[in-house]
Amino acid sequence: MKLQNYINGEYVDPIEGRFLDNMDPSTGRVYGQIPDSGPEDVEQAVQAARKAFPAWSGLSATERSRILLRVSQGIEDQLESLAQAESKDNGKPVKLARTVDIPRARDNFAFYATAILHDASETHDMGSAGFNYTLRRPIGVAGCISPWNLPLYLFTWKIAPALAAGNTVVAKPSEVTPATAFLLSRICMEAGLPPGVLNIVHGTGPRVGEALVAHPDVPLISFTGGTATGARIAAQAAPLFKKLSLELGGKNPTLLFADGDFEAMLSTTVRSSFANQGQICLCGSRILVERSLYPRFIEAFVQRTKALRVGSPLEEATQIGAVVSESHMEKVLGYIALAQEEGGVIACGGKRVVLSGEQSGGYYLEPTVITGLPMQCRTNQEEIFGPVVTVMPFDTEEEALSLANSTRYGLSATVWTSHLTRAHRMAAALEVGIVWVNCWLVRDLRTPFGGVKSSGIGREGGFEALRFFTEPKNVCISL
Repeated sequence: MKLQNYINGEYVDPIEGRFLDNMDPSTGRVYGQIPDSGPEDVEQAVQAARKAFPAWSGLSATERSRILLRVSQGIEDQLESLAQAESKDNGKPVKLARTVDIPRARDNFAFYATAILHDASETHDMGSAGFNYTLRRPIGVAGCISPWNLPLYLFTWKIAPALAAGNTVVAKPSEVTPATAFLLSRICMEAGLPPGVLNIVHGTGPRVGEALVAHPDVPLISFTGGTATGARIAAQAAPLFKKLSLELGGKNPTLLFADGDFEAMLSTTVRSSFANQGQICLCGSRILVERSLYPRFIEAFVQRTKALRVGSPLEEATQIGAVVSESHMEKVLGYIALAQEEGGVIACGGKRVVLSGEQSGGYYLEPTVITGLPMQCRTNQEEIFGPVVTVMPFDTEEEALSLANSTRYGLSATVWTSHLTRAHRMAAALEVGIVWVNCWLVRDLRTPFGGVKSSGIGREGGFEALRFFTEPKNVCISL
């Protein structure tokens, strides 16, 4: 399959005629090609978006809502083909894509299509002096750059609120997982999205991403990805005074207290550790266990982890699929070796898995549990982004908080306890943007999403996203 860019409502080859191989991580083989676009392609897309902006932003919220609801329905209608494409691109079990990733992409469009019908602006009565009111207006061309781990889910997480607010978009999906973005463009065409409102340019970060961030006619950038790349984007965008939302890395703690529901926290912690092969920014990669619970938990957790089925993403029974690329597999294996050098004990896993048949060249890893490491070692401080977790005990709430807050990241945390006041204390003291208590990855689209410290700036999700993609204009009328 040879993909094309989607610019001004048409499919076009990259101007330089260059293409990249698209790999299937479950087999390690090339299965298609994608455009290796450059700055000229970005320029073409930006100009198309600029041209489309006046008409799109001039539509009523109701008119935009109708189109975006048709996009949502189109995702629902194509759910199975999208799930198959995402699994082939990403290596995740197709069952996961079918039940989580694609439905959440569908819901992103549905939520923002209706949210714009209920948004409200502020009005302030100044008595006899007059009154103030605040208008919120779309800004222009939004640059949306999404990652490879949740390709369509996070792609639509950015695009849907940007379009709903009245902006036009130039979007860059990850070059590692481009297929669902390409299929989304077809859905948008069929839904009647006008030409130029959404433009999708495929290619690498250095050639497409940097050109988009640096473009003088793109006033706002929404990026999800690694912290190092986010820092580079911030450095580029700051002198141009661009509006930025950066959702970056995580090294998320899971805190288990002895009074928690053991079976619920065990089964959920297995899922929060290894879902999508640990390639979710919200996965709990550091498990902190109250010492009295530690022996029971580590025995049961290792047993459950060993029982996880590593296999072909196409098989319904598969729980752990392939990691996204060979280079990423080598990176994760490198961290496992580093953990052993740092004195860690591999309680289970730690090796590459070689399947038979067509999947023999795929990038599969055993889910890995490591114990015996100090919190300040590199394995506990750096984002691995794979099926690897560390487990360590704590004695007091104060120690648990100290360990949990000891990294430069601050995206999310999970707390397991039946003690109500403790739950509130921990939630308030954890240095993160999101806290789940006795659950994980429960999503309410009305709430803001994002991290603190090196996990990013700005907030996505809910009405916060609509605020990001608009600018307030204050109007003061004297009586």
